[in-house]
Amino acid sequence: MMKAVVFDEFGSPRNVLHVEERPLPEPGPGHVRVKMVLSPIHNHDLMIVTGHYGYKPPLPHVPGTEAMGVVDKLGEGVTNLAVGQRVTGGGSATWAGYYIGNAASLVPVPDSVDDATACQLVSMPLSAWRLLGELEVSAGEWIVQNAANGAVGKIIAKLAEERGVRVLNVVRREAAIAELAAEGIGDAVSTEHEDWQERARAITGGAPIRRALDSIAGRASDELMDLVADEGWLVSFGALSGRPVQISADNLLFKRAIVKGFWAAKPSTFHTPEQIRGALIEFVQKAAKGELKLPIAEVFGLDQAAEAAEASNTKGRLGKIALRGS
Repeated sequence: MMKAVVFDEFGSPRNVLHVEERPLPEPGPGHVRVKMVLSPIHNHDLMIVTGHYGYKPPLPHVPGTEAMGVVDKLGEGVTNLAVGQRVTGGGSATWAGYYIGNAASLVPVPDSVDDATACQLVSMPLSAWRLLGELEVSAGEWIVQNAANGAVGKIIAKLAEERGVRVLNVVRREAAIAELAAEGIGDAVSTEHEDWQERARAITGGAPIRRALDSIAGRASDELMDLVADEGWLVSFGALSGRPVQISADNLLFKRAIVKGFWAAKPSTFHTPEQIRGALIEFVQKAAKGELKLPIAEVFGLDQAAEAAEASNTKGRLGKIALRGS
Protein backbone atom coordinates (compact mmCIF):
# COMPACT_ATOMS: atom_id res chain seq x y z
CA MET A 1 0.00 0.00 0.00
CA MET A 2 1.00 3.63 -0.41
CA LYS A 3 -0.20 7.11 0.48
CA ALA A 4 -1.88 9.14 -2.26
CA VAL A 5 -3.44 12.60 -2.35
CA VAL A 6 -7.02 12.33 -3.60
CA PHE A 7 -10.03 14.54 -4.26
CA ASP A 8 -13.56 13.19 -4.66
CA GLU A 9 -15.17 16.45 -5.80
CA PHE A 10 -14.02 19.63 -7.47
CA GLY A 11 -13.46 22.57 -5.18
CA SER A 12 -10.97 24.58 -3.18
CA PRO A 13 -7.84 22.45 -2.62
CA ARG A 14 -7.84 23.21 1.10
CA ASN A 15 -11.33 21.70 1.35
CA VAL A 16 -11.21 18.72 -1.01
CA LEU A 17 -7.66 17.34 -0.89
CA HIS A 18 -7.07 14.45 1.48
CA VAL A 19 -4.79 11.40 1.78
CA GLU A 20 -5.80 7.81 1.29
CA GLU A 21 -4.04 4.46 1.45
CA ARG A 22 -4.08 2.89 -2.02
CA PRO A 23 -2.61 -0.27 -3.56
CA LEU A 24 0.70 0.14 -5.36
CA PRO A 25 0.08 0.69 -9.10
CA GLU A 26 1.41 -1.95 -11.49
CA PRO A 27 3.24 -0.89 -14.67
CA GLY A 28 1.89 -2.18 -17.95
CA PRO A 29 3.91 -2.82 -21.13
CA GLY A 30 6.25 0.08 -21.93
CA HIS A 31 5.75 1.68 -18.51
CA VAL A 32 7.59 1.75 -15.19
CA ARG A 33 6.64 2.28 -11.58
CA VAL A 34 8.48 5.19 -10.00
CA LYS A 35 8.95 5.86 -6.29
CA MET A 36 8.13 9.56 -6.03
CA VAL A 37 10.77 11.83 -4.46
CA LEU A 38 9.49 15.33 -5.25
CA SER A 39 6.47 16.57 -7.21
CA PRO A 40 5.96 20.32 -7.77
CA ILE A 41 2.61 22.05 -7.43
CA HIS A 42 1.83 23.93 -10.63
CA ASN A 43 -1.00 26.40 -11.22
CA HIS A 44 -2.61 23.98 -13.64
CA ASP A 45 -2.57 21.25 -10.96
CA LEU A 46 -4.66 23.45 -8.69
CA MET A 47 -6.97 24.40 -11.57
CA ILE A 48 -7.62 20.70 -12.16
CA VAL A 49 -8.59 20.33 -8.50
CA THR A 50 -11.00 23.29 -8.68
CA GLY A 51 -12.50 22.06 -11.95
CA HIS A 52 -11.44 25.11 -13.96
CA TYR A 53 -8.85 23.54 -16.23
CA GLY A 54 -9.20 22.53 -19.87
CA TYR A 55 -10.44 19.07 -18.90
CA LYS A 56 -12.04 17.44 -15.90
CA PRO A 57 -10.69 14.05 -14.87
CA PRO A 58 -13.04 11.34 -13.63
CA LEU A 59 -13.42 11.31 -9.86
CA PRO A 60 -11.97 10.32 -7.49
CA HIS A 61 -8.67 11.56 -8.87
CA VAL A 62 -5.04 11.65 -7.75
CA PRO A 63 -3.54 14.96 -8.94
CA GLY A 64 0.02 15.77 -9.97
CA THR A 65 1.46 16.08 -13.47
CA GLU A 66 5.24 16.13 -12.98
CA ALA A 67 7.74 14.52 -10.64
CA MET A 68 11.20 13.18 -10.10
CA GLY A 69 11.68 9.78 -8.59
CA VAL A 70 13.50 6.46 -8.62
CA VAL A 71 12.51 3.61 -10.93
CA ASP A 72 11.03 0.88 -8.75
CA LYS A 73 9.65 -1.69 -11.23
CA LEU A 74 9.85 -2.22 -15.00
CA GLY A 75 6.89 -3.10 -17.17
CA GLU A 76 7.11 -5.59 -20.00
CA GLY A 77 9.42 -4.58 -22.84
CA VAL A 78 11.20 -1.73 -21.04
CA THR A 79 14.90 -1.75 -21.88
CA ASN A 80 15.89 1.95 -21.75
CA LEU A 81 15.61 2.28 -17.97
CA ALA A 82 16.80 0.29 -14.96
CA VAL A 83 15.52 -0.20 -11.45
CA GLY A 84 17.18 2.31 -9.13
CA GLN A 85 17.64 5.05 -11.75
CA ARG A 86 16.66 8.64 -10.93
CA VAL A 87 14.26 9.82 -13.62
CA THR A 88 12.25 12.91 -14.44
CA GLY A 89 9.33 13.54 -16.74
CA GLY A 90 5.69 14.41 -17.00
CA GLY A 91 3.12 12.00 -15.69
CA SER A 92 -0.20 11.64 -13.98
CA ALA A 93 -1.21 10.89 -10.40
CA THR A 94 2.26 11.93 -9.20
CA TRP A 95 1.07 13.20 -5.80
CA ALA A 96 1.50 9.73 -4.37
CA GLY A 97 4.17 7.49 -2.94
CA TYR A 98 4.50 5.77 -6.33
CA TYR A 99 3.28 6.62 -9.81
CA ILE A 100 3.34 5.10 -13.30
CA GLY A 101 5.42 6.69 -16.04
CA ASN A 102 5.78 6.06 -19.76
CA ALA A 103 9.31 4.68 -20.17
CA ALA A 104 9.69 6.37 -23.56
CA SER A 105 9.02 9.80 -22.01
CA LEU A 106 11.12 9.54 -18.86
CA VAL A 107 14.71 10.74 -18.86
CA PRO A 108 17.47 9.61 -16.49
CA VAL A 109 18.83 12.32 -14.18
CA PRO A 110 22.49 12.31 -13.10
CA ASP A 111 23.35 12.72 -9.44
CA SER A 112 24.81 16.16 -10.17
CA VAL A 113 21.27 17.56 -10.65
CA ASP A 114 19.60 18.43 -7.35
CA ASP A 115 16.14 17.03 -6.59
CA ALA A 116 14.46 20.46 -6.68
CA THR A 117 15.62 21.19 -10.22
CA ALA A 118 15.13 17.62 -11.40
CA CYS A 119 11.45 17.56 -10.48
CA GLN A 120 10.74 20.72 -12.52
CA LEU A 121 12.40 20.03 -15.86
CA VAL A 122 9.24 19.31 -17.83
CA SER A 123 6.29 21.65 -17.38
CA MET A 124 8.02 25.03 -17.26
CA PRO A 125 11.16 24.52 -19.39
CA LEU A 126 9.38 22.54 -22.11
CA SER A 127 6.48 25.01 -22.18
CA ALA A 128 8.94 27.88 -22.62
CA TRP A 129 10.84 25.99 -25.33
CA ARG A 130 7.70 25.07 -27.24
CA LEU A 131 6.18 28.52 -26.86
CA LEU A 132 9.27 30.30 -28.14
CA GLY A 133 9.42 27.96 -31.11
CA GLU A 134 5.80 28.65 -32.04
CA LEU A 135 6.24 32.44 -32.05
CA GLU A 136 7.98 32.33 -35.44
CA VAL A 137 10.47 35.07 -34.64
CA SER A 138 14.02 35.41 -35.89
CA ALA A 139 17.30 36.60 -34.41
CA GLY A 140 17.29 40.36 -33.87
CA GLU A 141 13.51 40.64 -33.56
CA TRP A 142 11.73 41.76 -30.37
CA ILE A 143 9.08 40.07 -28.26
CA VAL A 144 7.55 41.31 -25.00
CA GLN A 145 6.40 39.25 -22.01
CA ASN A 146 4.78 40.07 -18.69
CA ALA A 147 5.32 38.08 -15.46
CA ALA A 148 8.90 37.99 -16.70
CA ASN A 149 10.30 37.21 -13.24
CA GLY A 150 8.38 33.93 -13.07
CA ALA A 151 10.14 30.65 -13.81
CA VAL A 152 8.77 30.37 -17.34
CA GLY A 153 9.56 34.01 -18.07
CA LYS A 154 13.17 33.58 -16.99
CA ILE A 155 13.58 30.45 -19.11
CA ILE A 156 12.07 32.18 -22.14
CA ALA A 157 14.46 35.11 -21.71
CA LYS A 158 17.48 32.82 -21.56
CA LEU A 159 16.39 30.58 -24.45
CA ALA A 160 15.63 33.65 -26.55
CA GLU A 161 19.09 35.06 -25.84
CA GLU A 162 20.64 31.83 -27.12
CA ARG A 163 18.69 32.32 -30.37
CA GLY A 164 19.46 36.01 -30.69
CA VAL A 165 15.83 37.02 -30.08
CA ARG A 166 15.40 40.22 -28.05
CA VAL A 167 13.00 40.14 -25.09
CA LEU A 168 11.38 43.10 -23.35
CA ASN A 169 10.67 41.83 -19.82
CA VAL A 170 7.73 43.40 -17.97
CA VAL A 171 7.42 42.93 -14.20
CA ARG A 172 5.13 44.39 -11.55
CA ARG A 173 7.75 45.31 -8.93
CA GLU A 174 10.80 47.52 -9.29
CA ALA A 175 12.73 45.07 -7.10
CA ALA A 176 12.10 42.33 -9.66
CA ILE A 177 14.29 44.17 -12.17
CA ALA A 178 17.28 43.68 -9.87
CA GLU A 179 16.28 40.06 -9.31
CA LEU A 180 16.33 39.46 -13.07
CA ALA A 181 19.62 41.31 -13.45
CA ALA A 182 21.17 39.05 -10.83
CA GLU A 183 20.40 36.13 -13.16
CA GLY A 184 21.82 37.90 -16.19
CA ILE A 185 18.48 39.02 -17.60
CA GLY A 186 18.16 42.64 -18.69
CA ASP A 187 15.84 44.81 -20.83
CA ALA A 188 13.30 44.91 -17.99
CA VAL A 189 10.74 47.50 -16.97
CA SER A 190 8.36 47.71 -13.99
CA THR A 191 4.70 48.66 -14.24
CA GLU A 192 5.08 50.39 -10.88
CA HIS A 193 6.04 53.45 -12.92
CA GLU A 194 3.21 55.30 -14.67
CA ASP A 195 5.45 55.92 -17.67
CA TRP A 196 6.55 52.28 -17.95
CA GLN A 197 5.42 51.98 -21.56
CA GLU A 198 7.56 54.97 -22.53
CA ARG A 199 10.48 53.35 -20.69
CA ALA A 200 9.78 50.15 -22.59
CA ARG A 201 9.90 51.92 -25.95
CA ALA A 202 13.18 53.53 -24.92
CA ILE A 203 14.65 50.07 -24.26
CA THR A 204 13.72 48.82 -27.74
CA GLY A 205 14.79 52.05 -29.40
CA GLY A 206 11.50 52.15 -31.25
CA ALA A 207 12.10 48.80 -32.96
CA PRO A 208 8.87 46.92 -33.75
CA ILE A 209 7.75 44.31 -31.23
CA ARG A 210 6.30 41.39 -33.17
CA ARG A 211 4.95 39.15 -30.39
CA ALA A 212 3.53 39.53 -26.89
CA LEU A 213 3.35 36.74 -24.29
CA ASP A 214 0.62 37.37 -21.75
CA SER A 215 0.53 35.39 -18.51
CA ILE A 216 -1.68 37.82 -16.58
CA ALA A 217 -4.78 38.65 -18.71
CA GLY A 218 -7.23 41.36 -17.67
CA ARG A 219 -6.05 44.88 -18.52
CA ALA A 220 -2.48 43.63 -18.78
CA SER A 221 -3.35 42.09 -22.14
CA ASP A 222 -4.25 45.44 -23.67
CA GLU A 223 -1.22 47.12 -22.08
CA LEU A 224 1.03 44.62 -23.87
CA MET A 225 -0.86 45.13 -27.13
CA ASP A 226 -0.16 48.87 -26.86
CA LEU A 227 3.49 47.96 -27.44
CA VAL A 228 3.01 45.45 -30.24
CA ALA A 229 3.52 46.45 -33.87
CA ASP A 230 0.88 46.23 -36.59
CA GLU A 231 -0.14 42.65 -37.46
CA GLY A 232 1.59 41.44 -34.32
CA TRP A 233 0.44 38.57 -32.13
CA LEU A 234 -0.63 38.35 -28.53
CA VAL A 235 -0.30 34.82 -27.18
CA SER A 236 -2.31 34.13 -24.03
CA PHE A 237 -0.32 31.78 -21.82
CA GLY A 238 -2.04 32.23 -18.45
CA ALA A 239 -4.42 34.35 -16.40
CA LEU A 240 -2.71 35.20 -13.12
CA SER A 241 -5.15 38.08 -12.62
CA GLY A 242 -8.07 35.66 -12.71
CA ARG A 243 -9.75 37.90 -15.27
CA PRO A 244 -10.57 37.45 -18.98
CA VAL A 245 -8.23 38.73 -21.67
CA GLN A 246 -9.15 42.35 -22.40
CA ILE A 247 -8.06 44.00 -25.65
CA SER A 248 -9.41 47.30 -26.95
CA ALA A 249 -11.00 47.57 -30.37
CA ASP A 250 -8.29 50.05 -31.37
CA ASN A 251 -5.51 47.58 -30.69
CA LEU A 252 -7.35 44.65 -32.22
CA LEU A 253 -8.84 46.23 -35.33
CA PHE A 254 -6.49 48.98 -36.36
CA LYS A 255 -3.39 46.88 -35.76
CA ARG A 256 -4.96 43.87 -37.50
CA ALA A 257 -3.68 41.96 -34.49
CA ILE A 258 -3.83 38.21 -33.97
CA VAL A 259 -4.75 36.78 -30.56
CA LYS A 260 -3.82 33.15 -29.91
CA GLY A 261 -3.91 30.79 -26.98
CA PHE A 262 -1.16 28.39 -25.92
CA TRP A 263 -1.85 25.22 -23.95
CA ALA A 264 1.09 22.88 -23.43
CA ALA A 265 -1.24 19.93 -22.78
CA LYS A 266 -2.26 19.98 -26.44
CA PRO A 267 -0.04 17.92 -28.78
CA SER A 268 2.38 20.17 -30.63
CA THR A 269 1.95 20.74 -34.35
CA PHE A 270 5.36 22.43 -34.46
CA HIS A 271 7.49 19.80 -32.70
CA THR A 272 7.61 16.01 -32.93
CA PRO A 273 7.64 13.83 -29.80
CA GLU A 274 11.28 13.04 -30.59
CA GLN A 275 12.16 16.75 -30.67
CA ILE A 276 10.37 17.32 -27.38
CA ARG A 277 12.20 14.43 -25.74
CA GLY A 278 15.45 15.81 -27.18
CA ALA A 279 14.70 19.18 -25.59
CA LEU A 280 14.07 17.50 -22.22
CA ILE A 281 17.41 15.71 -22.47
CA GLU A 282 19.04 19.06 -23.26
CA PHE A 283 17.48 20.62 -20.16
CA VAL A 284 18.80 17.76 -18.03
CA GLN A 285 22.26 18.38 -19.50
CA LYS A 286 22.00 22.12 -18.79
CA ALA A 287 21.00 21.33 -15.20
CA ALA A 288 23.93 18.93 -14.84
CA LYS A 289 26.30 21.72 -15.96
CA GLY A 290 24.76 24.17 -13.49
CA GLU A 291 23.29 26.27 -16.32
CA LEU A 292 19.70 25.65 -15.22
CA LYS A 293 18.60 25.72 -11.61
CA LEU A 294 14.95 25.71 -10.52
CA PRO A 295 14.45 26.31 -6.79
CA ILE A 296 11.83 24.89 -4.47
CA ALA A 297 10.60 27.36 -1.84
CA GLU A 298 9.13 24.81 0.58
CA VAL A 299 8.48 21.08 0.75
CA PHE A 300 5.43 19.44 2.36
CA GLY A 301 4.52 15.83 3.06
CA LEU A 302 1.67 14.16 1.19
CA ASP A 303 -0.55 14.42 4.27
CA GLN A 304 -0.02 18.20 4.14
CA ALA A 305 -1.22 18.59 0.54
CA ALA A 306 -4.01 21.02 1.44
CA GLU A 307 -1.54 23.25 3.31
CA ALA A 308 0.91 22.98 0.41
CA ALA A 309 -1.76 24.12 -2.02
CA GLU A 310 -2.40 27.17 0.15
CA ALA A 311 1.32 27.94 0.32
CA SER A 312 1.46 27.75 -3.48
CA ASN A 313 -0.73 30.87 -3.61
CA THR A 314 1.77 32.92 -1.60
CA LYS A 315 2.96 35.91 -3.59
CA GLY A 316 6.67 36.64 -3.87
CA ARG A 317 7.84 33.13 -2.96
CA LEU A 318 11.21 32.22 -4.42
CA GLY A 319 10.42 28.94 -6.11
CA LYS A 320 7.69 26.34 -6.36
CA ILE A 321 6.01 24.47 -3.54
CA ALA A 322 6.56 20.72 -3.74
CA LEU A 323 5.28 17.52 -2.20
CA ARG A 324 7.66 14.86 -0.98
CA GLY A 325 6.97 11.15 -1.42
CA SER A 326 6.92 8.67 1.43
